Amino acid sequence: MEIRRDFYLNKLIKRKNNGMIKVITGIRRCGKSYLLNNLFYHHLLESGVDTDHIIRFAFDSAEDLYMIGESLIQIEKEKRGVDPEKFMAYVRSKVVGEGMYYLLLDEIQMLDCFEAVLNGYLRKDNMDVFVTGSNAKLLSKDIATEFAGRGDEVHMYPLSFAEFMTIYNGDKYMGLSEYMLYGGIPLVVLREGANDKAVVLQNLFNEIYLRDITKRNRVKNIGELEDLLNILSSAIGSPTNPEKLKNTFKTVKKSRITSATIKKYLDYFEDSFLIESAQRYDIKGKAYIETPKKYYFSDLGLRNARINFRQFEQTHSMENVIYNELRMRGYGVDVGVIPIAERNQEGKVIRKQLEVDFVCNLGSSRYYIQSAYSLPDEAKRTQEIRPFRKIDDSFKKIVVTKDIVQPHYDEYGILTVNIYDFLLDPQILEK
Repeated sequence: MEIRRDFYLNKLIKRKNNGMIKVITGIRRCGKSYLLNNLFYHHLLESGVDTDHIIRFAFDSAEDLYMIGESLIQIEKEKRGVDPEKFMAYVRSKVVGEGMYYLLLDEIQMLDCFEAVLNGYLRKDNMDVFVTGSNAKLLSKDIATEFAGRGDEVHMYPLSFAEFMTIYNGDKYMGLSEYMLYGGIPLVVLREGANDKAVVLQNLFNEIYLRDITKRNRVKNIGELEDLLNILSSAIGSPTNPEKLKNTFKTVKKSRITSATIKKYLDYFEDSFLIESAQRYDIKGKAYIETPKKYYFSDLGLRNARINFRQFEQTHSMENVIYNELRMRGYGVDVGVIPIAERNQEGKVIRKQLEVDFVCNLGSSRYYIQSAYSLPDEAKRTQEIRPFRKIDDSFKKIVVTKDIVQPHYDEYGILTVNIYDFLLDPQILEK
């Protein structure tokens, strides 16, 4: 069964022949290779490109490596990358005629000196290069530095809910429940049955994500790293920082892990795209607050598998889904903080902070969004919109709820929409 990824395919099509290296980044198994080597490849063919003008190469494929005289096993044993000279010789043997050649290169970070190789292809007018990779520091960082402004990143996420629903055999209500439980990794979505999905998720986590992180970063104390993952999994959307996490380790695990080590591990998780962090932003003071941050999982299924599906809170899961959807749509997402001072019953001034779940920025557009699982009465609604009432700018303010309601504005100009409309209609925020 083919899962269409038109959102990302159109991004690649728009970037064809733009003189840049197109880099598709994202968590492993989110569909990068399929997007490049199937969907985009067939687009090129349908556009009239000859097959001999499309050079596909996967650096994690034993068969592809064999074609250039390399051995995947030998590379693993010697703990090195693929020989760039052998790869470039292979490409030269393929580029023999007139016209544009398209290089579709999978898992480029496994090629030694890949920055220099790609920079070399940038100088050739008859080559258009598209690559995939799974590590932020190896790719996103180098896009800005090594490619001198000629790297063009397309960041890919697991299936959005709208993509998920294109192949889900059921209604959107059951669909969202399954999506929030098992996530959007295509390999998992295509499996039948709850047990099968759970097993695949746990195997992916242990055999790919954890092994990849520990191997790449040469982590010695794997137990501490796994403990940190468990803590983050149990507290998605909760503000925290390395110092607070260190104290948790000290109290619960009797561990002497340092905050510096925890910060390093958090960076590893983010570099692998397993989690993302949202900074806190003082809306009135218009300044970022360095710590604490909130952490969200790129895929809820992986998060749930990490804690053996024992702890499933709808409120935090819904918040995570909304965060991922906003990031997929291209928004920069922060956590809003509004300092206020109020008098208590004794007349004493109390200073506190109200929170806006998401401050979303894209170009000149900004939205303030609250995730409210349910609004059973006016008291709960008043509580949810209270931070909005303290914001004195004119940007749009939106409450997203799981309650089945039609989109509507209240007397304060605050829009309320249900989670299904929000996830399935990309234009809902403009209504």
